[in-house]
Amino acid sequence: MQETTPLVVGIDVGGTKTHLRAYAGDALVADHVRTSSGWRPHDPVAAAGRLASLVADALPTGVRPSALALGGHACETPRQCAQIRTALQLHFDAPALVVGDAELLVPAAGLDKGVGLVAGTGSVAVGRLADGTPVQIGGWGAVLGDEGGAAGLVREATRAVWAAHDCGEEPDALALGLLDAFGVAEVPALGAALESVKDISAQWGRHAPVVFAAAETGSPLARAVIDEGGRALAALVGLLAARGVVVDDVVVAGTTVLAQPLLYDAFTSALADRVPGARPQPLEAPPVEGAVALARSLL
Repeated sequence: MQETTPLVVGIDVGGTKTHLRAYAGDALVADHVRTSSGWRPHDPVAAAGRLASLVADALPTGVRPSALALGGHACETPRQCAQIRTALQLHFDAPALVVGDAELLVPAAGLDKGVGLVAGTGSVAVGRLADGTPVQIGGWGAVLGDEGGAAGLVREATRAVWAAHDCGEEPDALALGLLDAFGVAEVPALGAALESVKDISAQWGRHAPVVFAAAETGSPLARAVIDEGGRALAALVGLLAARGVVVDDVVVAGTTVLAQPLLYDAFTSALADRVPGARPQPLEAPPVEGAVALARSLL
């Protein structure tokens, strides 16, 4: 690497893992993955310190970034992102940009504009107005939101099972799957089981495969929950369109929606009805490439 070649660093801080890539021109200098444990975006100084340590560990000794861009999980407002950026620049004498992690999807797909939709453990959709103002829809957590994400699907599946129980129906494949997953003997006990976990989003979300397995065996309840999850994801895009965001291209990522064809198909079908002309596409590149593209734009 020549000393005059600018080095750009992109970082994707997801809910589970943090991925850093650094390039000098087209040459890959670093490709580093570590856990996101300890990421505290609501403490800008601590977040910046953690990122500075990550960069120091990943780059060759004495190498400094010429530009750095970060997509951060739970960076929920422009003000919060700006605070982390300000704290970061105490560590690096280089231009920096901090956005929410869902904003990495569109540049990672090689697009200049569009919508990023994530449905993993949670769900969120992001885009920008014509003047560049970011708009986020959803992403409010498993207790009150995250419809179409893994945790939200489990919550709604439990509600569907309770409703069937109240109507006097015998437990079907969905109910039996949830009982087994949460280790309880009867449907009324599901409430206490769901409420007793410490990390609600993660612990609810890890049982989402039960919903899809029940749908595959013919559970109408499970299929209805998945279909409603797909409509909820399409509604996120519809709300962005109503706010004035250009939604021609919708880049889709997330371990739940991309790993489960039933949910992806329900989403695309609902999107065609809700936002005719929108073009959904699964993200094929790792989101960190979106951070790299944003870092390049700072040079």
